[in-house]
Amino acid sequence: MEIRLDELRTFHDHPFQVKDDAAMDALCESIAMYGVLSPLLARPVGEGYEIISGHRRRAAALRLGLDKLPVLVRDMTDDEAVILMVDSNIQRENLLPSEKALAYKMKLEAMKHQGKATSSQVAAKLRTDDSIGEREGISGDTIRRYIRLTNLAKPLLDMVDEQKIALSPAVELSYLTKQEQAELWDIMQSEYCSPSLSQAVRLKKLSQKAELTPEAIFDIMREEKANQRERVRIEVSAIRKYFPRSYTARQMEESILKLLEAQYRKKQRDKER
Repeated sequence: MEIRLDELRTFHDHPFQVKDDAAMDALCESIAMYGVLSPLLARPVGEGYEIISGHRRRAAALRLGLDKLPVLVRDMTDDEAVILMVDSNIQRENLLPSEKALAYKMKLEAMKHQGKATSSQVAAKLRTDDSIGEREGISGDTIRRYIRLTNLAKPLLDMVDEQKIALSPAVELSYLTKQEQAELWDIMQSEYCSPSLSQAVRLKKLSQKAELTPEAIFDIMREEKANQRERVRIEVSAIRKYFPRSYTARQMEESILKLLEAQYRKKQRDKER
């Protein structure tokens, strides 16, 4: 069917972001030149239609000022819609951990609900999260680890998306209470640090013993980690003209340090005069 854009609504709690990036620019160029080659998938909801697959195409159409889009309309239950929505998007490149976390959780809950409703023999023999992992080509344990991320406070989950906290320590932090996570966040901001896996494991163990006080969090987080010592990074291209072409990056670094040391000593001598 040709359906007006104002009749198409975003999927409820859609876990995947529609980014205004280079890929969106390319999609807009393609649609402007060739039109929408693949119809959207939607289901009737109320007086409109809920998009199952095609949120990026709708966003591109809005940017281009189109009025209508080709849509394949199919009746389906809420659980069927969730599963198909996740399956249609989960293989996209560059998905954020938070997107995968929420998507896997939504699909897991939908599949469990279907299993209860149908008494499926497959559901009885195989854990649902293992079943999802098998379909995605990853382990059920990986699925469970991603779903654990949905227990993180938003500021911490944002840091996972920004690659400021790795997946493994993030999973451990997800076991902390919301209050403990808030206290950890405050300390991370004041101390300019993030937890290593070892630190996250210790925080989790103290939390499970109900011994994770703000003081304990502070003591653990203020420990210096080799990979979090402050560093100054300079692109080689920015200083290449000041050195012979034969110099390596290491030689340039050593030369800069010698110059700084000489300058420091001169200042010290001037002070002593």
